[in-house]
Amino acid sequence: MFEFFISKRYLRSKHKINLISIISLISTIGITIGVAALIVVISVFNGFGSLVKSILINFDPHVSIHAVADTSPELIKEIGAFLNSSDKVESYYYIIEGKVLIQNGRHYQALSLKGITEQDTSRSWGIKTALLKGDINFDNTSDFTPELLVSQRMAIRLSCSVGDTIYISSFENLKNLAIDITHVPQIMPFIVSGLFATDNKDYDVIYAFTAFSSAGKLFGSKGRLNGIEVRLKDIDNSNDFKAELMSRFDTGNLIINSWYDLHKDLYNVMQIERWSAFILLSLIISVATFNILGSLTMSVIEKKRDIGVLRSMGVRIRSVIKIFMLEGLLIGLIGSVLGLFLGLAICYLQVEYKLYALDPSKYIIDAIPVKVYFSDIAAVFTASFLLTFFASLYPARRAAKLNLIESIKYE
Repeated sequence: MFEFFISKRYLRSKHKINLISIISLISTIGITIGVAALIVVISVFNGFGSLVKSILINFDPHVSIHAVADTSPELIKEIGAFLNSSDKVESYYYIIEGKVLIQNGRHYQALSLKGITEQDTSRSWGIKTALLKGDINFDNTSDFTPELLVSQRMAIRLSCSVGDTIYISSFENLKNLAIDITHVPQIMPFIVSGLFATDNKDYDVIYAFTAFSSAGKLFGSKGRLNGIEVRLKDIDNSNDFKAELMSRFDTGNLIINSWYDLHKDLYNVMQIERWSAFILLSLIISVATFNILGSLTMSVIEKKRDIGVLRSMGVRIRSVIKIFMLEGLLIGLIGSVLGLFLGLAICYLQVEYKLYALDPSKYIIDAIPVKVYFSDIAAVFTASFLLTFFASLYPARRAAKLNLIESIKYE
């Protein structure tokens, strides 16, 4: 179509460097830098988000189901049967969990104790991959002193190591002691069988693990379950699966949380930061599009005679609008494509060659993580194209409103 041919000629056929061509070049460079910066920054946010998410879900369940005190065992078994038949579930495991106080000499620490089986350690929290020292033999503890798995950070705070005997009492026992001074609290000895360390510092100081039967004795539940933790085949289905559980079962005696519920504040902050960066960096593209508006407006004034000649030859107003719209869109398209390649090139170099490295002795990673999603590329490209479109609209309409007689009466 001839509109595209003319707009391309207007963009390329500059006989000399003038103000309009300089502004057009600045606009192209501005869009290139803006698009590249957006892609790099959003990819870095994606990388950190993916890293945090992997750290959290490596030890946390995708969906957790906790029962209150008066929940019937039949309901727990019914839920277990449903989980066993669901094609969305990768694995699930029963737990006994409660708050405890650990003592080793003069050292005391409060944390949550989870009772699990040896089979669950390999398929649930990834404890075996995080094990630093010792071993897990939870199934062999019924006739001996029960074993306990604590984090390395907690072991330092308690001044204990593998093989040491420490003493644990549940908060429920301590509460009963506060109510009735004649109550004798149940304090059980445990042998530290292993130390683990995760990338989540908060997790290390919150949880310890023991055998399912040992936790039942300590909490006085006689093996009664108080929770089920579920890992799905696709973590993105967590909220939908939670809603399905809540609609299928009576949740009056259940507390059901997805991984998002467990880390809602952190997730929301990361999303706010991501969108804030997107909006702020979009201002770079916005400034560049204002330059497009200025250069096209001056181009309309400069090409006033050409517009008059075209109109006198029978070119319709719509075609005049298209000519200047296409000229602006070409500037935006060139800048967007160059920015896209520049941003992806920087991301590739960071992934392959770690241009911005970090000290692994201080951080859990050796370089800034980068993860590129096609949806982000499409969003950035679309935003750039729309801004360019609206910036080109006013000059194009102004060109269409030029008076034909005034444009050519002196020619």
